[in-house]
Order: sequence, then C-alpha cells, then structure tokens
Amino acid sequence: MEYAKGYFGRRKNVWTVAKNAVEKGWLYAYTHRKQKKRTFRKLWITRINAGVRQHGLTYSKFMGLVHKNEIGLNRKVLADLAMNHPEAFKAVVDKVKG
Repeated sequence: MEYAKGYFGRRKNVWTVAKNAVEKGWLYAYTHRKQKKRTFRKLWITRINAGVRQHGLTYSKFMGLVHKNEIGLNRKVLADLAMNHPEAFKAVVDKVKG
C-alpha cells in the first residue's frame, strides 16, 4: 500500500486495485528504462543526420567515414556537437571528408 501513495481513487486504498496498479507501474517503469535507450539513440541519429546534410553528406556515409578514419566520438557526442557547437562539428566533417 505504501507504493500506491499518491494514486487517485480506489487505486490508493483498495488492496487488490492498488496492488495491480503498482505492479503495472513497475512493469511500465522496467519497459521504459529499456525504451529510453532506443529513444535517445534515435534522437542522436536524427540530430547528426540534420547536421551532416548541411555539409553535403548523408548520415550513413558520414558514420562509415567516421569509423573508417577511426574517430573515437560516439553518437551522443557527435549529436551534441551538431546541435551546440556547429563549428566543431564542421571541423569533424571536414576531417572525415579529408
């Protein structure tokens, strides 16, 4: 019952309803912890793609060149550069095009 604190209606004070609600909440929490990783990766890929297309490349060609040139930046860092530091991202793109 302590885990159902803050729930609305019978979900907070009827044992079976509260138990079911709490268990369902735990199931959603577990599932969405896994989905969060997918969602962020998708966001990073979208941001990198948008930044790279301004320089005349596609995402897949850019990532292929990044791996070929052994640049040790992951998608999270590349996405941050594309969004917040476009001049640094341009330097990475120029190095990859090289």
